[in-house]
Amino acid sequence: MTLLAFVFLLALLPAGSARGRHPPKAAISSPVFGPREVQGVLGGSATVKCFYPPTPVNRHDRKYWCRLQGSRCVTVVSSDYVAPAYQGRISLSDHPEAENFQINISALGLEDAGTFQCGVGVNGRGLSHTVTVRIVEDPREAAELFYVKLRSTWTVSCSFGQETASIRKYLCKQEKGGCRNIVDSHQDIDPDFQGRVLLTFEEPPGTFSVTVTQMDWEDTGLYYCGAGEYGKDDNLKELDVFVYEDKNFPQLKTKVIGKTGGSATFECLFDPLKKSSTRFWRKLRKQGGYETIIDSTGFVKYGYDGRVAMLDNPENRSVTVILNQLQPKDEGSYWCMSNELKEQQSSTELKVVEGKPALTGDKRVEAQPGSRVDLTCSYPCQYYSYEKYWCKWNYTGCPVLPGQQQGVPGPAASCNASSRTVQLSFDPLTEDDEGWYWCGVKRNGAFGETMAVQLLVSSGSDAKHSPELLEVDSSRESGAVPPGGAYSDAEVRRGAVPESSEESRGSNTLALVLGPLAGLILIVVTAFAIVKYRQLKRSDLVSVGSYRTNISMSDFESVRDFSASNGAKEIQETPVGGDEFITTVDAQESAADTTKAKRSSKEDAELAYSSFLVTSDSIAQGGSGGDSAVPEVSPPQDRV
Repeated sequence: MTLLAFVFLLALLPAGSARGRHPPKAAISSPVFGPREVQGVLGGSATVKCFYPPTPVNRHDRKYWCRLQGSRCVTVVSSDYVAPAYQGRISLSDHPEAENFQINISALGLEDAGTFQCGVGVNGRGLSHTVTVRIVEDPREAAELFYVKLRSTWTVSCSFGQETASIRKYLCKQEKGGCRNIVDSHQDIDPDFQGRVLLTFEEPPGTFSVTVTQMDWEDTGLYYCGAGEYGKDDNLKELDVFVYEDKNFPQLKTKVIGKTGGSATFECLFDPLKKSSTRFWRKLRKQGGYETIIDSTGFVKYGYDGRVAMLDNPENRSVTVILNQLQPKDEGSYWCMSNELKEQQSSTELKVVEGKPALTGDKRVEAQPGSRVDLTCSYPCQYYSYEKYWCKWNYTGCPVLPGQQQGVPGPAASCNASSRTVQLSFDPLTEDDEGWYWCGVKRNGAFGETMAVQLLVSSGSDAKHSPELLEVDSSRESGAVPPGGAYSDAEVRRGAVPESSEESRGSNTLALVLGPLAGLILIVVTAFAIVKYRQLKRSDLVSVGSYRTNISMSDFESVRDFSASNGAKEIQETPVGGDEFITTVDAQESAADTTKAKRSSKEDAELAYSSFLVTSDSIAQGGSGGDSAVPEVSPPQDRV
């Protein structure tokens, strides 16, 4: 029961789900291919073309044409033999460069009809193809043969005259139920061929071509191209297609997946011998036809500047196309084409999904000439062993820029393995440096992911610098203009406004005047205090014999006035000899008069001495300021 259910599920699978899994039996048993049937007129001639894989062994091996007789195949003609009955009217010619050999038969007779084999090597060893020969009065047009490599491209041209220019053109494949439509001029395309088949009109009117890429095993079969409706109009042509595997033929990707904002890489095959041919990379339109995105002459479609590049790889006969800054609208089928080599065309489907690109960094940088700019590209661990590079994009490619160690003038690339960054430095930046720069990775010569950065060079004062990319002096004052007269993006977002020029000059002048003046005052005060202290130390304290101080009273009063003036206190003295003494703040003249008063007692001298000691201690302790003051002395009354 389980087995029956499994078989039932397999029957429900769509026909296209098994594409490419298993080759047909004919492809496995023999890679030699030729016509199914050859028709000739009695007495006329016929040509049989048989194809074989162009391996070194096949190129030099024996080719043959033999008649089937039961289980045996009797040789009629080979590379070095002709049967006696066919002498003079049959020949075999080998064309290894065209991957085929041909048998030409003339003077056809009824005995020439039958079942034959064309093959390579020894008769009946498997490398052969069966052909039926018929002798008819009115032979029909033979089917055109196509020997197509697996995963390569098949192109056919069909012409039915100018009278068919305005009617439907089509390609269909013969199957049991009829002829299955593959593509027509009304853009009706079979789902199995969606994105890999293209019908285009050619000159003269009534002529068209059909190109199918990514040919698979299931594409082997009998096709018809025609004008009008199949089965109703006689304007049709039979096409016999055989798909075989060539181990040396490169297997290109048929589908590429890229992340939004990231990049996608496409490989195109071209014949390196045709250096004069123009190569195109085109996108199929949903409504039919295609649009050219880039070609090898330097054309780039508007809106794709900095996004797409075509890079030649002559050593492996291919061209690499890179598309970055991916967007959802980029999804679709892209074709590699040539104006000369239609068989080398190929197609790839692009799918864009959400996600974070592997290469990250600022995508747009603006700076002024003369500044230092670093473009930084960060890569993940998975690209640690890959080759990293920076290149400058142009319409014909993206030339790789030199590294810093090479010492070449201009921008230089460097890689920091510890921080996993690739940096491109401009020091100084020039106007010629403006443009698109790509950071990318390579492995074994194959291009991988890329990231595009647009560098803008501004000549005005409104250029915006990215703090992460420009070396700015961090010691400048808040609100000051950075070098070059531009503000960083962060400062603009904070709403920082520069000071006016007058305010800035005023504050700077005040600082220049007050700073040195304050320092000068401090030095003068300190020096004055030290000098006075040393003078007092050298003076005699008291003359005992006369009971008078041996101190200059003017010096004493000066010291007392200096100390007292800092405390801003009034000095009061009592009247002497009944005369009135007016209280005042600046009493230097009165104080000078008091020095003339006579001290007639021992107490007077001791009192003066004590006052001096207190004052000198205060000065020695740095008490030139503050609220400390010399103690007030009230002289005693003179005795009569």
